[in-house]
Amino acid sequence: MTSTAVSVPMPTVPRRRRSPAEIHAAQAVSGERKVLLAAPRGYCAGVDRAVIAVEKALEHYGAPVYVRKQIVHNLHVVTTLEEKGAIFVEENDEVPEGALVVFSAHGVSPAVIQSAEDRGLRTIDATCPLVTKVHKEAIRFAKDDFDILLIGHEGHEEVEGTSGEAPDHIQIVNGPEDVDNVTVRDPEKVIWLSQTTLSVDETMLTVNLLKERFPTLQDPPSDDICYATSNRQAAIKKISPSSDLVIVVGSANSSNSVRLVEVALEYGAKASYRVDFANEVDESWFEGVSTIGVTSGASVPENLVHDVLRLLADYGYGDVEEVVTAEEDIIFSLPKEIRATLKAMGDSTGGVGGRGPRPKR
Repeated sequence: MTSTAVSVPMPTVPRRRRSPAEIHAAQAVSGERKVLLAAPRGYCAGVDRAVIAVEKALEHYGAPVYVRKQIVHNLHVVTTLEEKGAIFVEENDEVPEGALVVFSAHGVSPAVIQSAEDRGLRTIDATCPLVTKVHKEAIRFAKDDFDILLIGHEGHEEVEGTSGEAPDHIQIVNGPEDVDNVTVRDPEKVIWLSQTTLSVDETMLTVNLLKERFPTLQDPPSDDICYATSNRQAAIKKISPSSDLVIVVGSANSSNSVRLVEVALEYGAKASYRVDFANEVDESWFEGVSTIGVTSGASVPENLVHDVLRLLADYGYGDVEEVVTAEEDIIFSLPKEIRATLKAMGDSTGGVGGRGPRPKR
């Protein structure tokens, strides 16, 4: 782990009027006030790729561009794309026949792809390549007639998409509390896979309990929990023991953001809260707090983190120290449909989507 001081530009943040009692509580602190800013944080390569795919579709095909489900689980990103002409729908039957629809980063089942074909929809598949990898694993092991135990949250788009690849072979295991409900045909032919955005620790707890029941349970060929989820959880584990308060920027339906709050509390933070925007921060949280940890989920643009830092600076937490636990340089190519269009139209911006912007040191 390395720690370096950073200077972060801080835009003005509109927020609600504070009462005198709240201001007093915010200033009731003894000792030096500082912020530990976790890194990595924010946009991962898969999110950046998906958002750029929608932006490029709007730019080259024109509005409206339909998107099935939220392209990524972040309220600000979705709202911003809506303002540019994206229309978010729940299912393909809400899209006019022949129109363009983008599949979200969370992936879709074969049934969704077929329904798009049946309606004559033009499609762009913005599924994160790491989610696609899990889909391919499910297809492979179902073909070999394995029972597949998919650890994840039932109802989450990613889990629905993966389980749809082999519904007759996949059982969803929601967590440790669900292990006793699992039944398999042949204990010698069982493998586990997982949703990519889970808590690493809770997933392994579930796996260990499953292995107590099924000792020959096979592991996936490679880690299913994505690098960004693992890295952000590792970063929050580093800063939480030194933090009186941890603020996670991210939306309520963002699994990896919600997990960061849980991990912060498990690893020593005295309190932790999730916010979509800086104006959701409650100043009463600062009472008695000298060190605040800050991070963001993998679908959060960096400007939302800057807004939180600006608010914290207003209350005396202007000393920002970035704590770096890993460097990320992964870049994914944009969906093939977008790359083909860019090439045909002479777009010189390139066909890749990578990391979101980081604060300049």
